[in-house]
Amino acid sequence: MASYGVFPFIFLLLLVECSARPLYPLPSKTDYKNRQPLQTFRPYNIAHRGSNGELPEETAAAYMKAIEEGADFIETDILASKDGVLVCFHDVTLDDTTDIAEHKEFANRKRTYNVQGINTTGYFVVDFTLKELKSLRVKQRYPFRDQQYNGKFQIITFEEFISIALDASRVVGIYPEIKNPVLINQHVKWPGGKRFEDKFVETLKKYGYKGSYMSEEWLRQPAFIQSFAPTSLIYISNLTDLPKIFLIDDVTVPTQDTNQSYWEITSDAYLDFIKEYVVGIGPWKDTVVPVVNNYLQTPTDLVARAHSHNLQVHPYTYRNENLFLHLNFNQDPYIEYAYWLNHIGVDGLFTDFTGSLHKFQEWNSPHSDSDDDASALLKKIASLILQYRKK
Repeated sequence: MASYGVFPFIFLLLLVECSARPLYPLPSKTDYKNRQPLQTFRPYNIAHRGSNGELPEETAAAYMKAIEEGADFIETDILASKDGVLVCFHDVTLDDTTDIAEHKEFANRKRTYNVQGINTTGYFVVDFTLKELKSLRVKQRYPFRDQQYNGKFQIITFEEFISIALDASRVVGIYPEIKNPVLINQHVKWPGGKRFEDKFVETLKKYGYKGSYMSEEWLRQPAFIQSFAPTSLIYISNLTDLPKIFLIDDVTVPTQDTNQSYWEITSDAYLDFIKEYVVGIGPWKDTVVPVVNNYLQTPTDLVARAHSHNLQVHPYTYRNENLFLHLNFNQDPYIEYAYWLNHIGVDGLFTDFTGSLHKFQEWNSPHSDSDDDASALLKKIASLILQYRKK
């Protein structure tokens, strides 16, 4: 397996336990000429919170590991600190994946806020400054995963995350999520009345991310913007032409900002509406193929209908452990990958185990010299389709 020159950084990070200053330049000053381009000839390998099956999620080490293992995109969730700095963290509370409970100086910070209609109690990211967040250390979410890296890594900022991608020796895309925008806009305020979404897009522009899907600009610095909040995606469509993905939750969960049901947002009428603002959808995989008693049922027609509306489909989340593998797959993640890529026909996968998906794809659809010409042709076709749709 080819090495992309980032793995040694993980050991360096372990040695210093992520000191307050990042070990990579901000902004990126690395100048790799003739980088290996992003592959576009097969479905995207999206590193869900980095290679978090092996290292604590959303840490520099997890993202560097994912790049070394062959990720096409590294995915992150963006929240905001009390002082308005955008940070990479999944949960709105710090309780489950940091050592916040060990910090007695923060014992009085526990709060209860309404999050998507549910009263939630914990230590909220929005109640801590960046300096305070940097004093915490991240730990593995699941007890059955490797615990040896607990307490080694800090929370990183959105800018630090971007630098990891830009400093890679090949083109690596980013896939940031506008996370819980309703909550963030309620609790964090920026000068001039700017919104969370404004700061999110400003950060991407600051580092040169721009361009519609498959444009030359996009291929130089690929990025998808994702969100469960349709109003955020519609709002930023006036701020950037970067491709956007509408995330779709379980069938029982309404949209956090518009309170629309799963059935409404997956209807043909809604897909026809939202395709004016997004290039794809990101559904939870168990809504695409329902599950009963841990066995797959008959697949829905969501993928086929999305494709008929010229929308990509990037389901989440694929995990190697038996706990997450449905019984049809005989405890073999490669059988699961084959099912989703070859039978269901999705366009990308969010996975906790980037290396496993990369190996599977290399064995089943390896890159060849002829792929470069085919990829170039597909890019031209995609560009023509986008130009046609805009007319």
